[in-house]
Amino acid sequence: MCEFENTETSLSRHDIIKQKLREHFDGKIVRKDLTKKMKEGANVPVYVLEFLLGQYCSSDDEEVVEEGVNNVKRILADNFVRPDESQKILSQLRKKGSHTIIDMVTVHLDMNKNCFFADFSNLGVGGVPIDDAYPEKYDRLLCGGIWCIVQLDYESDDEDQPEITDEYGNPLRSKKKKNKDYSPISIRKLTPIQMPHIDIDELKAGRAAFTKEEWLDILLRSIGMEPGEFTYREKWLLLTRMIPLVENNFNLCELGPRSTGKSHLYKEISPNSILISGGQTTVANLFYNMGRKTVGLVGLWDCVAFDEVAGIKFKDKDGIQIMKDYMASGSFARGKEEKAATASMVFVGNINQSVDVLLKTSSLFAPFPPEMGTDTAFLDRMHCYLPGWEIPKFRPEHFTDDYGFISDYLSEFIRELRKEQYGDALDHYFRLGRNLNQRDTIAVRRMVDGYLKLMYPNGEFTKEELEEIIQIALEMRRRVKEQLKKLGGMEFYDVNFSYIDLEDMSEHYVSVPEQGGGKLIPDGMCNPGQVYTVSRGKSGMIGVFRLESQMLPGNGKIERTGLGSDSKCKEAVNTAFNYLKANGNRISGSISTSTKDYIINYQDLQGIGMTNKLALPTLIALASIALNKPTMSSLAVLGEISIAGTMIKVDELANALQVCLDSGAKKVLLPITSAADLASVPAELIGCFNLIFYQSAEDAVYKALGVE
Repeated sequence: MCEFENTETSLSRHDIIKQKLREHFDGKIVRKDLTKKMKEGANVPVYVLEFLLGQYCSSDDEEVVEEGVNNVKRILADNFVRPDESQKILSQLRKKGSHTIIDMVTVHLDMNKNCFFADFSNLGVGGVPIDDAYPEKYDRLLCGGIWCIVQLDYESDDEDQPEITDEYGNPLRSKKKKNKDYSPISIRKLTPIQMPHIDIDELKAGRAAFTKEEWLDILLRSIGMEPGEFTYREKWLLLTRMIPLVENNFNLCELGPRSTGKSHLYKEISPNSILISGGQTTVANLFYNMGRKTVGLVGLWDCVAFDEVAGIKFKDKDGIQIMKDYMASGSFARGKEEKAATASMVFVGNINQSVDVLLKTSSLFAPFPPEMGTDTAFLDRMHCYLPGWEIPKFRPEHFTDDYGFISDYLSEFIRELRKEQYGDALDHYFRLGRNLNQRDTIAVRRMVDGYLKLMYPNGEFTKEELEEIIQIALEMRRRVKEQLKKLGGMEFYDVNFSYIDLEDMSEHYVSVPEQGGGKLIPDGMCNPGQVYTVSRGKSGMIGVFRLESQMLPGNGKIERTGLGSDSKCKEAVNTAFNYLKANGNRISGSISTSTKDYIINYQDLQGIGMTNKLALPTLIALASIALNKPTMSSLAVLGEISIAGTMIKVDELANALQVCLDSGAKKVLLPITSAADLASVPAELIGCFNLIFYQSAEDAVYKALGVE
């Protein structure tokens, strides 16, 4: 698609992109290798660095750049406030009378004194009077604070000290009586390290000069990545991380291996997002503080990201419930009123096993805490599941040395695009398939909207470009739905997502790459004595269990492994062995239960707790090893028998068949008593199998072994 063919093309492409950026976005671009070099030595957010680098190093002349870098280093060394050095800075300020600092500034209004006061995060100083003009001009000072370059003055409490006055010229405080109220520090000048204004029309006009591939590369370079090191699909996956910043109330989940940069974007690149590390939070902090009557993080930031999802816990019992409410509607009720906010939710975390293992044994949401990871109502609110395991582990060459947008310009125009809507664009050419319910449709539309805003902010795109976006959006949502089907059974049966081309009314289906391989029930013949059964485990979920048996010369004993101390499971095994002793000759005269010993191993393939419906599968496994005859290929055994051989029908037949399908079974052995329940099973699900009915326990053995 847009892979780089060779170095020569790559170089020329770099130059073309650089030339176009200089032409259309001069003053808004920065060399990312400078950021990288500086970042390694200075613990400041990227957007602070790039603001300074954009001021001092916007040139191709190496000497100018070198001088600029030294200037920035000096400014950071002299002016950036480290929390442990705050007293040293205050001492310098007192000594010199003035000092310039770089710090995070928050402003609040004191209504009693009718005056604004600034608080400095790293400096650890609060209650510094600030001119009304600053919070009026830069309203982010009042909403969570921003990084600023501030010139401070220090004036000791002398008699000739001017009074701090309000807007009418009245003295604000008495120096003598309320000396503790008086702040000797005042603000001479404050410059936000943030674009105060953004011209969105300029961006749209500039976008028209670039091709799709060029623009995708620029966006990736702007967040510090080198596109030449990634495949076309990996580029789109990295772009997906940006959707929560450009889309209101968008819920994204990304789980994958360590060091793939999952939280980097939300912590370093965007000043409009906040990363909650460690996962512990409160309802007051996140949503609404009823004591102070203030909105929490969702009202102050564009995006709230939770790092290490395994550790998410609310101190309040109703925390997850309020979160579910917010994720579904963008509003939440606290006390007597309902509050709305636009912040997107991002959940990132690590997967400790390989994806194949997770898909086989549990769900892709397994790293979440149990109250979230098994709650289908919570997981259904996820709009997008980004496959973090497809993104390579970052190495130095994955980070760019080339030009990209200044992080602050990028984050501001992305913020501005949150106000626009492009999601209805798909209605001109396509319609979504029947299997998508309302939540699926909302999720796909939001993703399409997000991708279009990022890739085509000018609203100019072809039908093919839109189709590419629809395909990836459907895949991201289907991944959520596939896992819900695993956890919630038939309620989430409709996972065959598709879209219809309105021109020729052709329907195109979209699959999820990881679903293809790694079936639990393998194709081809198994060894004699090997049986797969599907039933309800101890945890209440339906899963797949494997039985493997061996026969040795002996005196008619049976040994069971893999059952632990579960008495019900052991009873079921004894039932099967006793039935074989009593009726073995009816199955075959060559089955001996007195001169042979049997060993059976039981495996819970999905970690849901062992089932106790083991009598029939055990009987088939014993007969299979005794006759040295394997069961039919891709066979799943359903149903159970009593000690007298009475058939017991299958619970929740539709869900059990769905698990059979997901596990790779092509033939299903069913008791005839379950035939009546087939009416409740969707026809397309029945059509996936060769259903084999049995009339009795002996009949089940014959049919499982393929004996007519």
